[in-house]
Amino acid sequence: MITLFGSGKTTTAIAKRFKRAIFFEDTPCAYQDNEGFWHLPSEKFDPSASAIEIPSPGIPPSHPLIRQARHLCGEYDFFRSDMPYSIWISGTNGKTTTTQMITHLLRSRGAVSGGNIGTPLADLPSKASLWVLESSSFSLHYTRLAHPNLYILLPITPDHLSWHGSFKAYEAAKLSPIPRLKESQIAIVPAKYANRATCGTLIGYETPQDLAKIFGLNPNALPFQGPFLLDALLALAVEQILFGQSDHEKMAAFLIDHHKQEEFYDGKGRLWVDDSKATNIDATIQALRRYKDKKIYLILGGEDKGVSLEPLFGHLENVEIFAIGKASEQIMALAQKYNIPAHAAKTLPNAVSMIKKLHTPHSVALLSPACASLDQFSNYKERGEVFKREVLS
Repeated sequence: MITLFGSGKTTTAIAKRFKRAIFFEDTPCAYQDNEGFWHLPSEKFDPSASAIEIPSPGIPPSHPLIRQARHLCGEYDFFRSDMPYSIWISGTNGKTTTTQMITHLLRSRGAVSGGNIGTPLADLPSKASLWVLESSSFSLHYTRLAHPNLYILLPITPDHLSWHGSFKAYEAAKLSPIPRLKESQIAIVPAKYANRATCGTLIGYETPQDLAKIFGLNPNALPFQGPFLLDALLALAVEQILFGQSDHEKMAAFLIDHHKQEEFYDGKGRLWVDDSKATNIDATIQALRRYKDKKIYLILGGEDKGVSLEPLFGHLENVEIFAIGKASEQIMALAQKYNIPAHAAKTLPNAVSMIKKLHTPHSVALLSPACASLDQFSNYKERGEVFKREVLS
């Protein structure tokens, strides 16, 4: 019998694949789901009666279930014997796009993507040639044995501090695969981490231009800007390492997902940008840099995940803020401290309505919240869709 902590996508997929499983979670009473699996309250968990415990990545290490577990096994460790050649992608921003870009380039060679990008490892085919895994800090925290054949690490900036407890712990999770690399394995990492102890090979970079020089890539052949250029060059570097080629034309044909610096115009020809995927400070800073030559009406706020938003305020030149969600009070206090014009819109529809009265064809209205969406929306996608609907209504 497999003990599963939490009934998220990861653990549910494991239960369906292996059949003999029981869930423990924060539920007031026991119940049986439509698949026939029992879900019991957390306090009913008996460590002495369990041989293996697999947590949903969203269960934090501070949870009583984790602290009681005697045979804790992360998803990656549980499937390490099934894992074919694997490429893991982590970092704070750009994980999803880089994972998608690598899969786009290598799909014809049998690559499939999974992990945090949406498909649990239990649902990935073990006979695939390549697994391309978007690897969250949550999953990496619970991984002790498994390691990638090729590790791609984007820059690390503060995020999910309420889950990890500190930036040091968050950073440690992101760096944890490096010591486990074997002699033939490679990691491409920010230069500040390139001297860490490992049996593998570490390739350090600071800028997209560094990657272009190291791997003989041509950024001018790509249509991407800002962080998306870094993502594309990392994907091309992966193809260069594995197959000795870098298909710039194929990379240039890649289409970036919605809600990532997605530009659109209203009926008055005014530019609006849906960057709802920007759930942390660094992502918002990247968006601000892209539009630094315009007056910016910035919709900011949501669930701050335990991270202070103050470091963002050194980047708010020619910006007027419209604060929404749980972080509104923090944002308004910081705006007053830094003498930045701000409005307590509270909700996204209110923010859009207020901006419509000020916006011109020479300014930009930017939804780049630097916060998670779960205080007011089911996910960042819903937040982005509401934004676009309100703008175009």
